Amino acid sequence: MPNRLASQTSPYLRQHAENPVEWQPWDEEALRLARSQDKPILLSIGYSACHWCHVMAHESFEDPEVAAQMNRHFVNIKVDREERPDLDQIYQTAHAMLTQRSGGWPLTMFLMPDGTPFFGGTYFPKLARYGTPGFLDLLPRIAEAYRDQREEIGKQNATLLEALAHTLPAPGSERELKRAPLDAAVRELAQVFDDVHGGIGHAPKFPHPFEIAFCLRRHALEGGEIGLALARLTLTKMAEGGLYDQLGGGFCRYSVDQYWSIPHFEKMLYDNAALIALYSDAWLVTGQPLFRKVVTETAQWVMREMQSPEGGYYSSLDADSEHEEGKYYVWTPDEVRHLLSAEEYAVVEPHYGLDGAPNFEEQHWHLRVMKPLAFISRKLDLSLEECESRLASARVKLLAAREQRVRPGRDEKALASWNAMMVHGMAHAARVFGEPAWLSSAQRAVEFIRGTMWRDGRLLATYKDGHAHLNAYLDDHAFLLDALLELMQREFRAEDLSFARELAEILLARFEDRAAGGFFFVSHDHETLIHRAKPGHDNATPSGNGIAAAALQRLGHLIGEPRYLEAAERALKLFYPVLERQPSAFVSLATALEEHLAPPQIVIVRGGQEQVTEWRRALARVYRPATLVIGIAHGAGGLPPALDKPPPPDGAGVNAWVCRGVTCLPPIGDLAELEGVLAGDGAR
Repeated sequence: MPNRLASQTSPYLRQHAENPVEWQPWDEEALRLARSQDKPILLSIGYSACHWCHVMAHESFEDPEVAAQMNRHFVNIKVDREERPDLDQIYQTAHAMLTQRSGGWPLTMFLMPDGTPFFGGTYFPKLARYGTPGFLDLLPRIAEAYRDQREEIGKQNATLLEALAHTLPAPGSERELKRAPLDAAVRELAQVFDDVHGGIGHAPKFPHPFEIAFCLRRHALEGGEIGLALARLTLTKMAEGGLYDQLGGGFCRYSVDQYWSIPHFEKMLYDNAALIALYSDAWLVTGQPLFRKVVTETAQWVMREMQSPEGGYYSSLDADSEHEEGKYYVWTPDEVRHLLSAEEYAVVEPHYGLDGAPNFEEQHWHLRVMKPLAFISRKLDLSLEECESRLASARVKLLAAREQRVRPGRDEKALASWNAMMVHGMAHAARVFGEPAWLSSAQRAVEFIRGTMWRDGRLLATYKDGHAHLNAYLDDHAFLLDALLELMQREFRAEDLSFARELAEILLARFEDRAAGGFFFVSHDHETLIHRAKPGHDNATPSGNGIAAAALQRLGHLIGEPRYLEAAERALKLFYPVLERQPSAFVSLATALEEHLAPPQIVIVRGGQEQVTEWRRALARVYRPATLVIGIAHGAGGLPPALDKPPPPDGAGVNAWVCRGVTCLPPIGDLAELEGVLAGDGAR
């Protein structure tokens, strides 16, 4: 049978189109083939920017000897976990149950023809080493077990399917929703906080932007200093470390050490989307110039390297170039010295640690801030402004030289969920800093989604080269609804509100479990798989259930739609027992819980366009995480009654309406008075 990956939209699948393995995409044709030939399925799940996926591909999938074994014994299916997170969730969970170990990518699972897994692992070397069995030896043994141990496999499969069913949260809890998990989440995060280097846990160290954002939010709403200290130290250390691209902006996926020094060099759209929003809020709270610099440089990187001419955002940049991880990013002191003037190098060398020992392989340096410019200015007897000027000119030269190198691969598919996250991040930064180019970037992405991934009232999950396909998931709908709410706070457009209402209706009609509460990850009319998940915990991206509940509540309060509030409450009641047990793993749901217990404050500003813009900008200068400000100029039509507040009676000036739940204060016509009212209500 032929390798069928060349026609796929996923760049990851296309990377394997020339393999001697007879790869199939996950579709009915491949599954039917397994059933008709009575062959087990070898399922390999990875993604384009995954370093160890490339290693296993080079060692095994490009090897004719390994490919012959795979083709002889199995129907081989290759899956991009970014396009099919539904499959990845199921088989990562099954892997953990079968092996009692955490998973990852590449994920290598062996399935019965009906899709039930009976053996699995992650990366396998071609030949046995470091206590890991060799793939070449493993393949015939798995095939033999499939032939000779059907009864034992059948019993194991029945147990596994029952265990998967028990991963769903148990319905029927009628416990009163209380705020205790909110404080408990911060306490749990503080217990695993690295109070020297910042961050949650130890190596490998991930950014955890949603947990840090939750801590910053708790500080703003409750005044506790733990959340602020955790956020400030972590964000400072990440921005000064090698996790952050000191020349080009943007963050890598994680640090392999506890010091944020050496990253795993892949850059993911979703990480940077969340971090743009988080650093914007941290700047509002602290005023720290470093945080503004990070937002500016990362937003510039997004628009320069990650936004397509069509308007959508690409998915990721690879960790490797020229088959070496990090090669694009690292330097030697001689390379840097050759590109800079002596005056520039005198600042750059100590600032980026080029005067110390190499921190990367083969006597190379990965740039990170080792000495602050204030120290260097004193040492060189220069003004701080002169040091900043030399560093800025040096960075321009180094970035220009780096861009002449062989670039890491770029995964140019557009995912609805990740695009939505970046729309939220760019729109939020545009609101905080008043930057019109960032707003334009976010609006272009929304228009791209509506134009290419929204068809006949249905959202599609992925797009590349003119082709959108795959039934969209919970995250796609929830994240996009959340992004539209953020976008409307920067600039109200009636079409964004209309789109938001359509998405909310789809969440209720196609994803909600009306009997038990909560939202399934796949829609009611999705392809039937061995398990239908209803995830509530946060991972590298936030929980779809948490974002859906929070966004539905906000939209419900904004337009006065109780059905949205009721659906959110059903989800919170379903997940409340697990939220009580481990709140720090469910901060998205915890945020939704907080706004269920104390509805967000809605500020509607009506008047002339210039005055509405002036008021909105003024209100955006203060971090109020539980307040929505919607500025609607004269002439806006088709508004729901909750938003259709009367403008000033004489047609001049501005009216602001401050509402919570179903209660609104009398209209306020003075900006200073409005700011006083909002300040008197705390940071809400």
